[in-house]
Amino acid sequence: MRIAIFTDTYYPQLNGVATSVMMLTRNLRAMGHRVFVFTTTDPEAPPIEEDVFRLPSLPVLKDRRMGMFYHPKLARMVKNLHLDVIHTHTEFCVGVFGRHLARSLDIPMLHTMHTIYEEYTHYLTKRKALDAMAKKVARRIIADFCAYADRIVTPSAKAKDLLLSYGVRVGIDIIPSGIELDRFAPGYYSPGEIQAARDEIGLSAGDKVLLYIGRIAKEKYLDELILYLRQYLRDTDNVKLLLIGDGLVRQKLEKLVASLDIEDKTIFAGARPWADIGKYYQIGDIFVNASRSESQGLTYIEAMAAGVPVVAKADPCLEGVLIDGVSGFAYNDNDEMINIIDRLLSDEQERERLTKGALSIASRFSVATYAAAILEEYESLTERPGASKISL
Repeated sequence: MRIAIFTDTYYPQLNGVATSVMMLTRNLRAMGHRVFVFTTTDPEAPPIEEDVFRLPSLPVLKDRRMGMFYHPKLARMVKNLHLDVIHTHTEFCVGVFGRHLARSLDIPMLHTMHTIYEEYTHYLTKRKALDAMAKKVARRIIADFCAYADRIVTPSAKAKDLLLSYGVRVGIDIIPSGIELDRFAPGYYSPGEIQAARDEIGLSAGDKVLLYIGRIAKEKYLDELILYLRQYLRDTDNVKLLLIGDGLVRQKLEKLVASLDIEDKTIFAGARPWADIGKYYQIGDIFVNASRSESQGLTYIEAMAAGVPVVAKADPCLEGVLIDGVSGFAYNDNDEMINIIDRLLSDEQERERLTKGALSIASRFSVATYAAAILEEYESLTERPGASKISL
């Protein structure tokens, strides 16, 4: 098949959507399909990229870019690509461009809704009254965009239910995004490489690690996580909270840690190269997360693929991913979280049992399985009456 993917974020940007799209592209190509990616320019992008076309863009906030809604030269080029299907991964900018081309050229359009934007409106508003209005606008934008799709994919039941609550009536399928399991698996990195990573970060030999990997952003509720852990970190000699990633609230959180007098127990390690990120999961004894803004939570799956039990705030996105007593535990409040963490850190056999469970659950989320399911969506759309069927 000949497939065009439209996304506002793509490699070398580091976030869940960029990673999901990159993995999908690689696997579809490995299956013999021609995939064209339309995305934003990025100063760190490789000078030569196979079938990747970048629309002029400007930086937005710290780690996002806003591209053009239309590009005449690329639009003319798309007409000559003889596409079977267009797959949009954003409701903004580049996604609008893809939607326009799908409609004007009568090409079937699949849309994946990755992001719960109403959880991100605080980036645009400072006052609570304005934030409520911004959330309403975000819901309307997503609903209006989805109305143009021939079919929609969401990574979780939580995201599907949200779209239904917005009034979306297009058919919706749940297909969890996948990951390259091998890159996170225990044994992928040598003990020497893992020890070198621990040394680089400044961990001592006896330190047990509560690990967070992801963006350091308000919607991740890291301030709540730190406040929940403050007394436990003070009271235990060999437990460290390690945060790997960067973002807009890092300085604010560093000040919070200083005010709580847990600077010696909390490590802000900054971002690490995507190619090496699997190694840093191996450092963790428990993966911790307090976010309620996830549509799926790929970092939970990455942690489990590394054999690291997950302790996370209860959230609908965890359904089928975090299974209590199998791959980790969900908690509802401070006391429950601390009791779980203390029990797991003091019981090595329990952690080993959860490691096996985590690896088993993670095995369901391979990127190959994800790509095959998305391909079925494409094939279903191109078999509709009047749809073009163009072979390679």
